[in-house]
Amino acid sequence: MAANIRTLDDFQVRGKTVLLRVDINCPVETGTKRIKDDTRIRASTPTISELAEKGARVVVLAHQGDPLDYQNYTSLAEHAERLSQALKRPIVFVDDVCGPAARERIRALRDGEILLLENVRYHTEETIIFEKQVALPPAEQARTPVVAKLAPLAQLFVCDAFACVHRSQPTLVGFPEILPSAAGRLFQKELETLTRVREKPEKPCVFVLGGAKILDAFAMMQTVLDNGSADQILTTGLVGQIFLLAAGIRLGEPSMKVIRDLKLEPFIPIAAELMKKFGGRILCPTDVAFEKEGRRAEAAVAELPVNSAVKDIGHRTLNRYSEILAGARTLFMNGPAGVYEQPLFAEGTRGIWEAVAGSKGFSLIGGGDTIAAAKRFKVSDRISYICTAGGGLILFMSGVKLPVVEALAKARK
Repeated sequence: MAANIRTLDDFQVRGKTVLLRVDINCPVETGTKRIKDDTRIRASTPTISELAEKGARVVVLAHQGDPLDYQNYTSLAEHAERLSQALKRPIVFVDDVCGPAARERIRALRDGEILLLENVRYHTEETIIFEKQVALPPAEQARTPVVAKLAPLAQLFVCDAFACVHRSQPTLVGFPEILPSAAGRLFQKELETLTRVREKPEKPCVFVLGGAKILDAFAMMQTVLDNGSADQILTTGLVGQIFLLAAGIRLGEPSMKVIRDLKLEPFIPIAAELMKKFGGRILCPTDVAFEKEGRRAEAAVAELPVNSAVKDIGHRTLNRYSEILAGARTLFMNGPAGVYEQPLFAEGTRGIWEAVAGSKGFSLIGGGDTIAAAKRFKVSDRISYICTAGGGLILFMSGVKLPVVEALAKARK
């Protein structure tokens, strides 16, 4: 397997207690905290099902939300119900992570049973704040309460939380310090697929980078252009606007206010350097859309600035990009082309999605906004591969060493 990591094929699990870390962190409704989308829950089922069917005693660890994402912070009780429905088999849930109740229930497990523990982020060491501020190395994370109390009860650790691959937290990197460890089926598939796209994509390979998360796009752009992964990058959304500004195009004060408010001005000189270095491999919109008297209006970039904020790519840009995507053999997309939530400005994103879905090449998408847009325009079933990761996907494509990959590779030694 990629990165020299063990998989479930390397272990006999019957009669063994397996600690399985998954990512079933779901968007939830504000107020009710009910799950809105259970995509990640369903994505976790192959590994859980395989372990249970092979006679393992499966202990599932997962998180939901974080203090930085408090509206999604809740118990995993509903997750247990959804997981049971997806697996079509009973799930035991205990509202404890590593206390006496959890440990007693783990000891009582029988072969083939599945136990879901409570939200691990009820423990401070599992929060992003702790990860960033304290920054414990993996060896010290192995001595935190969750790992120290649960590891002695298990014979194997399996990580299937690829969406957390960029996190350095005890239930992700602490267990591999102590227990034999393996990647789950989802983790294995995600890692192998992304490695192929990053290192050996079928050519031509085209990246479509848009949305408002400028840092994500810029983090990977230099890498994939330098190493030849991407033959061309098509820019849309605020990414495209930054490159237009770098090319000397004046967008207008309303658009500049958005860019200033989001503190994106420092990316303009970076974009200028990238354009200077990579030339025609980075494409910018040739026309844009904005609101005029309550209607959608379009203008060529040569006709800018305008007195309204730019909110989408124009039809000429869409047609140009669609032709390129039709001939691509590998397609990677991250971020929508415009403010697609507003009907007036959904055309660019819808059109790009239709082009990506209609291509005969291998298409890969990832990230929350990107997946949400794919579902909105009903093209998900025509995308070759949808990655559950967002930040981890970007960092992997950028060539950054990821804590969980490193921990699992180290465990093999």
